[in-house]
Amino acid sequence: MRLSLVIPCYNEAKNIPLLLERCASITEMGVIEVILVDNGSTDGSQKVLETLLPAYPGCRSIRVSINQGYGFGILSGLQESTADLLAWTHADLQTDPNDALRGLELFNAHGNDIFVKGRRYGRPIGDSIFTLGMSVFETILLGKVMWDINAQPTMFSREFFMQWQSPPKDFSLDLFAYFFAKKLKIPVYRLPVFFGSRAHGVSHWNIGWASKWKFIKRTIAYSFKLRRGFSE
Repeated sequence: MRLSLVIPCYNEAKNIPLLLERCASITEMGVIEVILVDNGSTDGSQKVLETLLPAYPGCRSIRVSINQGYGFGILSGLQESTADLLAWTHADLQTDPNDALRGLELFNAHGNDIFVKGRRYGRPIGDSIFTLGMSVFETILLGKVMWDINAQPTMFSREFFMQWQSPPKDFSLDLFAYFFAKKLKIPVYRLPVFFGSRAHGVSHWNIGWASKWKFIKRTIAYSFKLRRGFSE
């Protein structure tokens, strides 16, 4: 089975060289292609990709000219994918792209009709408490057990992806995909992944409790919309 791994990159010029080195080991067997999405970066990421990609034949990139959200970048990459299995993860190296190899083993063991998602460990206590609160809220609101919703990687079949209608273009994409899999009763397998520090730069959203509160309000609003949409 082949896998297309989408990695959205927004202003990750300093992380891209190390990211490509990590990806080299997962593409050498020819079963995984890596699609790096330059998601409207303004820091020279496009130039870094153009310079380095020829040395990494298992990796390619696409360019989103104007950033329209985290989810938009991922969806753009998924639309350009070629494999029967699809996945995404982050470019900041807080989770290792090599985790996709362990996820692929679950598909080899259980078939394509499953949904695989990371389950993070090694995080700061404050972030873990935040995740616990959001997980409890989503579980109660949506009526499905939802835990560590934004953990990576997120992995699924192309057949599942082809059923998506009006997916969100922001960070709610993680919630959408996870809940839709639960709604369709697709077996969900969680993969323990170590969550480390960013190699370079800072988070584009998790920069304090003010940004967390903004994220909470946006997620709650979408969660109610999601519940209404799937109940109609």
